[in-house]
Amino acid sequence: LDKWLPVDLYVGGTEHAVGHLLYARFWTKFLYDLGLVSHKEPFKKLFNQGMILGDDHSKMSKSKGNVINPDDIIESHGADALRLYEMFMGPLRETKVWQTKGVEGCSRFLARTYRLFDSCSDETPSDDQLRLIHRCIAKVTEETENMRFNTAIAAMMEFTNAATKWERRPKVVLESFTLLLSPYAPHLSEELWERLGNQGSNAYETWPTANK
Repeated sequence: LDKWLPVDLYVGGTEHAVGHLLYARFWTKFLYDLGLVSHKEPFKKLFNQGMILGDDHSKMSKSKGNVINPDDIIESHGADALRLYEMFMGPLRETKVWQTKGVEGCSRFLARTYRLFDSCSDETPSDDQLRLIHRCIAKVTEETENMRFNTAIAAMMEFTNAATKWERRPKVVLESFTLLLSPYAPHLSEELWERLGNQGSNAYETWPTANK
């Protein structure tokens, strides 16, 4: 058991404190008392995320009829847009209210990102282009590591808005951007990676490093 525990990070809502957290801690302490594990706690770090409420600002419930079926959102907007919107709604710790219009905004961002790759070139990027992508790498990396996903997405949106104005878009810059996008919109990121002429999944590529 010591090979697998303690877990580096436990992410769970307060509504799961009894069903998951309490029992996980109880059994770990029980096994510790028996001398079967060398640690008293099952997790190194606990992070409680906020709930997503229905559009009526109350907890989603079938009895209230305010439940959003993710399958319907995937059918209308795609899995990437749903995934992106859930992370873009606000800080992870806060409780947030669902708004389907927000999914539409994320879907438009993904469509704009796809069009960004229509004009790709093998030329050397300019200093301004390098500064923009490396600022984006630094911001997305820092915010992702600190689980501030909404601000990481905002940084990628800023990059896309600026890069859309470029007449030529260097491949090396766009490749780095697909890697930043990968944890947030993996399906689109993989497709863009292939559009750049790469083979295999970008999930196995090294995360880009910002050059200050």
